[in-house]
Amino acid sequence: MSWFARRPGVVFWPLLRVAQAAVALQAVLGMVLLAGGRRPADDLHLAYGIAALLVNVVAEGMRAGVAQRHLAELPEQVEFDQLPEERQLEIAEQIARGELGVMTIASLLVLTLALRAWQTGG
Repeated sequence: MSWFARRPGVVFWPLLRVAQAAVALQAVLGMVLLAGGRRPADDLHLAYGIAALLVNVVAEGMRAGVAQRHLAELPEQVEFDQLPEERQLEIAEQIARGELGVMTIASLLVLTLALRAWQTGG
């Protein structure tokens, strides 16, 4: 809702980090089980788990790219600190909305992959 309301979300980011940590923890647990000789009923389970981890990594890179893209749009001779405060806030809001959008889409994709992994886990 924060993205549509054009205001930064305060709850989203901590929940996102917890969810990302859960995905990483599940991937580590899966590797430990594999190393111990346990295999899932379907090899697709492994693909879905690895894909969820990769989506998180790629999404973080894309999130960083949002800020770079907005700052690259500034004229070369103008530094961000030299802009009026109102313009700085406007750019910061655009960056925050872009980051929120990227991470929301990534989270939905990871959720879909996690559900598929669960279904194929046996």
